[in-house]
Parts: sequence; C-alpha cells; structure tokens
Amino acid sequence: MLDFTWKVFSQTGSIDTYLLFKELEKDTDDGPDSEEDELAEMDFPIS
Repeated sequence: MLDFTWKVFSQTGSIDTYLLFKELEKDTDDGPDSEEDELAEMDFPIS
C-alpha cells in the first residue's frame, strides 16, 4: 500500500496523497516493535 500511495503522489504531486502516505507510514512503524518497546520501558523505566 505504501508503494502504491508513493507512486500516486510522485505522479500527481497531490499534497493529500503525500499526507496519506505519511499517515500510512506512521501506522506501519507502530507495528509489533511498539509493544516490545512498551514492555521494555515497564521493566526499565526512564527517569
């Protein structure tokens, strides 16, 4: 989905498509690693 959205943006230059791309990218980054980070922070809280 990211590839398609980027391709549409690169061909059209649409700001809305770019913002959609960034939102999808952000959602992708909040995947499984996020839960591991939260659990690690519980074990070793940052002071």
